[in-house]
Amino acid sequence: MEIEAELKAFKARLDPQIGAYFDKAIEEASKEDAFVTDALRYGKTLMLAGGKRLRAAFMYYGYLGTGGTEEDKLLSASMSIEFIHAFLLVHDDIIDQDDMRHGVATFHRHYADIGEKLFPGKDREHFGNAIAIIMGDMLGAFGNDIIFSSQFPLEQKFQALTKLQRIVSYTVIGQARDIYMEFKGEASEAEILSMYRNKTARYTVEGSLHLGAILAGASQEILDGLSAYAIPLGIAFQIQDDILGIFGTTERLGKPVGSDIEEGKITLLVSRALRDGTGEQKKRLTEILSLGESLTEKDIEEFRELIRATGAYDGTKALALEYIEEGKQALKVLEDKLQPRAYDFLFSVAEYMMKREY
Repeated sequence: MEIEAELKAFKARLDPQIGAYFDKAIEEASKEDAFVTDALRYGKTLMLAGGKRLRAAFMYYGYLGTGGTEEDKLLSASMSIEFIHAFLLVHDDIIDQDDMRHGVATFHRHYADIGEKLFPGKDREHFGNAIAIIMGDMLGAFGNDIIFSSQFPLEQKFQALTKLQRIVSYTVIGQARDIYMEFKGEASEAEILSMYRNKTARYTVEGSLHLGAILAGASQEILDGLSAYAIPLGIAFQIQDDILGIFGTTERLGKPVGSDIEEGKITLLVSRALRDGTGEQKKRLTEILSLGESLTEKDIEEFRELIRATGAYDGTKALALEYIEEGKQALKVLEDKLQPRAYDFLFSVAEYMMKREY
């Protein structure tokens, strides 16, 4: 399966349903409050501005792979994880102080700019953050509502909603650890990998696959098998994303390159460079990480060169490949238990990740 083409086709099927869900919410809000109506319109713009819908695709194929047959019902239900994702991203953008997402202004930045026009002299940043927090909460409520209102048996919906709360809880644990490590300015490799497991692997891959499989009535044995594939793949996904955050392009990231450096994030890549570099290299890496908003393009390029020189770039890439291979081997154990089309999708995702460019 050509995974990029498959995800593009899947997104083309799902995005109109996301748009229609927003339109209904906008219509209902228009009867109550004009400002919230406007905020929902911006939420629709932001959510449809980009994103591969990978989480929804995992949910979809988790369902098909474990015996689910009602594809249209599941396609609609798969919007849930995308709304949960949007809810988490809106809050994450506030935490990371990011101004761009998918090439457009983040929720808090958009409403900070509006606040400056509507309430000159007032605290625009607080206004933007406050509106973004409550609208993020609304997107999270939508994510729950989509499963609650879906046409699946009540017991399976209850199990899926319970799983959804656990997904968010694990993500919060990982996010809290990420914030703590950033402010502390250091972290062990074990701490970072644990954070990746909770913040990304249990959410993006395992959680999404489990949601679909639960709605298909999958056994615990199958869920455990999917976890054995999902956790290492999700860790590799986060490792690769962190590499892209430093070595990628603005066009590919949808936000300025170097934002992770500006925020002083202690990723696995950075941790290994600080561990293996010379005294001078470590000193300079630490200095660049502390520059904040004064970070320049020249600093970013120097940071990249230092990361490569310490061996962290090659070593971290190699570790990601090891995790992907672990996931592939776990998937092979499930080959006879999964529907072939879904197995092909999951295997193709792993293969695509092995060839991912930075």
